[in-house]
Amino acid sequence: MSTEILAPLQGRAIPLSEVPDPVFAAEMVGAGVAIEPPDTDEPITVVAPISGAIVKLHPHAAVILSDAGIGVLLHVGIDTVGKTDLFQMQAAEGDRIEVGQPLVTFSPNAIRRLGLSAAVPVVVMDSAPGSAQHAASGAVTAGQVLFSI
Repeated sequence: MSTEILAPLQGRAIPLSEVPDPVFAAEMVGAGVAIEPPDTDEPITVVAPISGAIVKLHPHAAVILSDAGIGVLLHVGIDTVGKTDLFQMQAAEGDRIEVGQPLVTFSPNAIRRLGLSAAVPVVVMDSAPGSAQHAASGAVTAGQVLFSI
């Protein structure tokens, strides 16, 4: 039985191998797909790609655990740890959320102006490298199937 992971924001789906971070690019955290957000200063809201409980929530990242025990990590931008002023939290650690509920809002270009990547890796934690199936590529909208695991 496979689980569908939905796109948490609009943008361009890219393979994790294109993410400028060796841990994500090598799928060391798990398999998945990244989304390169649009070129905009407007705030973009990252929404839950699955339903479940928020087991970890930082301004730049969230881990959601589904009822089936699948953990999905979203990481907003690369090297954005500690840059809390770039993010507005829309949920709280411990919350039970449904797919599509807001997690965090950010401006992609605010991250890019710092010389950082605004890519958002979406990873199923502890999944085998290469195990993401039916991965989307090109333009995606929030709520569209990003990949299955």
